[in-house]
Amino acid sequence: MSSNPENKNESTELLQLVSFKIANEEFGIDILNVQEINKMTQVTKVPNSPEFVEGVINLRGRVIPVVNLRVKMDLPNREYDKDTRIIVVDLSGKTVGFLVDSVSEVLRIPRNIMEPPPSIVAGINSNYITAVGKLEDRLLILLDLDKILHQEEKAVLETVN
Repeated sequence: MSSNPENKNESTELLQLVSFKIANEEFGIDILNVQEINKMTQVTKVPNSPEFVEGVINLRGRVIPVVNLRVKMDLPNREYDKDTRIIVVDLSGKTVGFLVDSVSEVLRIPRNIMEPPPSIVAGINSNYITAVGKLEDRLLILLDLDKILHQEEKAVLETVN
């Protein structure tokens, strides 16, 4: 029985993801998009900014807009706690922070356990979702942060700071 090395590479290719929680759902984003993960810090509100923009933070002298993913995903807002984190990512050349309930871990999972998303997952518009991964005892929803914000919303972020 001959094995095709190309198929073997595809099935063993690993995705490296940062997993985090919002409400009771677990999400993942490609670790290559993540610049850093910070504990909750003072967020300065920006007048007349969209509801999903929590405000801005000062990150080593740079002013960075912070997007509340709960609000963006139409989930009820909640108080920050000791687990609340800001995931700082590069979004089309712009540094943006995404506010999440908690960061779980860095996962290395085989690409072949990822499946296309159903049309509605946890009430979240599936346009943001690239795949759903079946782990041993849970599901992981893989997000495309670039698609969470529409072009108009990205343009608004440019004006926030």
